Amino acid sequence: MNQNSKLIKIFEYALNQEETGKDFFQTSVKRMGLGAAVSAFKRLIEEEEKHIEFINRILKDLRDGSEIGLVNNDMVLEVEDFFDARAKSEFLEQCMEGSMVPDVTVFNIAWLIEKDLSEFYEKMANQTEGKAKEALMMLSRWEKGHERFFRDYRDKLSDVYADMPWGG
Repeated sequence: MNQNSKLIKIFEYALNQEETGKDFFQTSVKRMGLGAAVSAFKRLIEEEEKHIEFINRILKDLRDGSEIGLVNNDMVLEVEDFFDARAKSEFLEQCMEGSMVPDVTVFNIAWLIEKDLSEFYEKMANQTEGKAKEALMMLSRWEKGHERFFRDYRDKLSDVYADMPWGG
């Protein structure tokens, strides 16, 4: 298998994983009732759509035999903080007011999805070079930002549950 074919397979796998993650987040939004969590997931879905578009452009370049183009003005992605300080505080207050056991599970699964993707991108970047390596490292950084977000909330939600009085 030549290098170009290998890169196509890597980015096809990445595209599939991004689409699977996006589908999970879309399904999760329907299950959650909290405005702050829903808002964060909707923003993450938009971010995943940008990742999908970015990977599709790379795949097009690879299939055309062109140099991978990394930066377009409309394709600059940045790691975001999905909640501002006030939204974080309100979100945790809502956690304490109601039962969010399903949301803890959703945040844990979301964390695992993002962690798996960031590790995959980093591993593949270490096996490639040039623009492909740069693209994979960019994707890894973006996913690490999402991973941190979900890990932090999974941990905070778990702490809330650990401190809740159970029973009557």
